[in-house]
Amino acid sequence: MGAFAEVEGVLDHFEDKALIPIAERVFEGRSLSFEDGLILYRSRDLFALGSMADILSRMINGPYAYFVVNRHINPTNLCVNQCRFCAFCRRRGDEDAYELSIEEILQKAQEAAALGVREFHIVGGLHPEWPFEYYIEILRELKKAHPRVHIKAYTAVEVEHMARISGLSIEEVLIQLREAGLDSMPGGGAEVFSQRIRDALCPKKTSSQDWLNIHMVAHRLGIKTNCTLLYGHIETIEERLRHLILLREAQEEAPGFLAFIPLAFHPENTPIPARGTSGIDDLKTVAVSRLMLHNIPHIKAYWVMLGEKTAQVALTFGADDLEGTVVEEKITHMAGALSPQALPKRRLVHLIRRAGKIPVERDALYNCLRVYH
Repeated sequence: MGAFAEVEGVLDHFEDKALIPIAERVFEGRSLSFEDGLILYRSRDLFALGSMADILSRMINGPYAYFVVNRHINPTNLCVNQCRFCAFCRRRGDEDAYELSIEEILQKAQEAAALGVREFHIVGGLHPEWPFEYYIEILRELKKAHPRVHIKAYTAVEVEHMARISGLSIEEVLIQLREAGLDSMPGGGAEVFSQRIRDALCPKKTSSQDWLNIHMVAHRLGIKTNCTLLYGHIETIEERLRHLILLREAQEEAPGFLAFIPLAFHPENTPIPARGTSGIDDLKTVAVSRLMLHNIPHIKAYWVMLGEKTAQVALTFGADDLEGTVVEEKITHMAGALSPQALPKRRLVHLIRRAGKIPVERDALYNCLRVYH
C-alpha cells in the first residue's frame, strides 16, 4: 500500500478533519480500532468516507468490479428456527410453504446451466424432517449433473443443524459435504454478533461463536466462505462495529473469507418495527466495512437488497462486486424487496461501467473469466 502520495490531495478536501489520521492509518495498511470505526460511522462527511473506501478498494483490487453468472436455489422455506426478522420461513401447513424434491432442484439447475451458469448458490430453511443424507444427495446429484459448476451451499446455521440431526461433529459434516460436491459456503446466518440481538430476534439460531467457529473449521479444511452482517433493524452502531472486528480477527486466525456482504434489512412481512435502511446508511455501511475489513479481499454491493442504483453507487464507496445474475431470489423478496428477481449479464456490465470501474466476469473463487474493457 505504497500509494499514499496520490491520495494526499484528496485528504485536503475532507470537511471532517477527524478522518485524516484514520485515512493515514488506512493507507499505511494498519487495522482500524473500534474507536476509529465510531468516528467513521458518526461522521457526516460522506464524500470523505466514500473517497477513503474507494481508494482502499482500488489499492486492493485495482479498477475492477466483479460479477458472476450464478443461480440461487432455495430448497425449502420450512424452518424450525422461526427467527423474528425472517419473512421467508414457514411452518408445515402454511399455504405458501414448500419443499423441493431432488428432481425439482435439478430442473432449476438445468435451466440455469443452459445460460452458462458458473455457480449454484444454495441456502434454505432448517427442514423439520429432512435427514442429513438429503442435504448430501442434493450436492451429489447436482455435481453429477453439472460437474463444472461450482456449488456454494449451506450456511453455518444449516451446517450446525446437520451436525445436530446426524450426531456428527462440525468437521465431519463439512468433510462429508465436501466429498459430496460442496465447493464453498455462503456467509448467511451471521446476522449481528450480539447476544442481545440474538436473544431478541433469533434465540434458536447458531450462536455468534459457533458461527465463527464453523467458518474457521471450513477454512482449515480448505473450504472458502463468505461473511455477512444484517443491519438496519434493532442493532446499534457499536454492535455493528464489534461484529466487523470479530470477522477481521477470525480472518487473521484462519484465513478463508473471500467476500463480506452487508445485508440491508427489509422489514415487510416481519414483526420487527423498523423502517428499513436509508441510502446514506447503506453507503456508509459499505464504506465502513471496506475500511474496517482490510484483510477480507472483496466487499459486495448486493443489488438484490440495495437496489440497482444504490448498489451501483456503492461501487464508488468501497464495494468491488455486484454479486451476480441470481435468476431467482426468494428470501429478500418475501420481505418486500422491490429489486428485480434477476439481472442479465449485459445489465451488470453496464452498471459497473457507468460506475467508472472495469467489469470482470469471475468464477465463485474470484478467478477472472473475462474482462470487459
